Amino acid sequence: MSDTEREQLVRWERRRKSSQALALRSRIVLGCASGRSNTEVAARCGVSPATVGKWRRRFCELRLDGLSDDPRPGRPARITAEQVEEVLVATLESAPENATHWSRSKMAERSGLSKSTIGRIWRAFGLAPHRAETFKLSTDPLFVEKVYDIVGLYLNPPESAVVLCVDEKSQVRALARSQPAFPMMPGMCEQRTRDYLRHGTTSLFAAFNTADGNVISATHRRHRTVEFKKFLNKIDSQVPDHLDVHLICEDYGTHKSPAIVRWLQQHPRFHMHYTPTYASPINQVERWFAYLTDGLLRRSDHRSVQALENDIRNWVAAWNENPRPFIWTKTAEQILESLSRLLQRINGAGH
Repeated sequence: MSDTEREQLVRWERRRKSSQALALRSRIVLGCASGRSNTEVAARCGVSPATVGKWRRRFCELRLDGLSDDPRPGRPARITAEQVEEVLVATLESAPENATHWSRSKMAERSGLSKSTIGRIWRAFGLAPHRAETFKLSTDPLFVEKVYDIVGLYLNPPESAVVLCVDEKSQVRALARSQPAFPMMPGMCEQRTRDYLRHGTTSLFAAFNTADGNVISATHRRHRTVEFKKFLNKIDSQVPDHLDVHLICEDYGTHKSPAIVRWLQQHPRFHMHYTPTYASPINQVERWFAYLTDGLLRRSDHRSVQALENDIRNWVAAWNENPRPFIWTKTAEQILESLSRLLQRINGAGH
């Protein structure tokens, strides 16, 4: 063994970035070079004498190059690049007969590949034909101005004022299941019947305070201008007189009727901020409605509208005992940039 080879083996043995296999082989060869037998080196390195003999022989034949792994034998790839391209093009640019989208079995039948191979190709390129998401682009000509206005209220609320996100959840149904539910048990989730009996509907009006998460609410059997005006009067009575009131609500006819316009003129401390059309998620009260739906309405069982309204009032009262505001983080610029990227992707896809 030359001095150069010994120095290299020592570096491989001690270097932290060396693989454990290479460090072990270097240790074996260095042990053999010191005059020890295969049995002694095997005992010191914790391997079998046959392993020591293998790497001693490899070093004698190939020197340092012999300590690397041989190319592992294996079956050559059977899927060609052309076949992968064909699957991708068919997935992106066509649809199967009598179906709206490709499944693994349908694509496997078309391409002649296995279903597992189709799945691996789709995963590698981030394709999921079985999934679909919905969207609705706003057609509001004042979309940009409204986004800046509302996001500005979230990120930089005015002083001596309260910002309330207002909306109504209409057609909240009082449903009674036709049979009693089976309670949750180990190994079995709660089970409910699919059918139910209708016992009427109500509408929930809510104003979510963006600063502290408190909610002003009211229930009415209808959601006309008359009911919305009553709700505005309730907000007016509960918000201290020295505070201005900024209301964020949908650009909906009931919110802009002549009666509401006259009411706003008589209450100059109220300022309306309308969300863009088809952009209701920018209104924080919609997220609060989702909490209400998940926590109460989705699994509710009510035999009357009165019972439903009573449960809603109790749920809102419990919320207000420990209210939780939502922290808005995205700026108007970030929202518009995200929308711009979506439009570029849609246009790039040829739609």
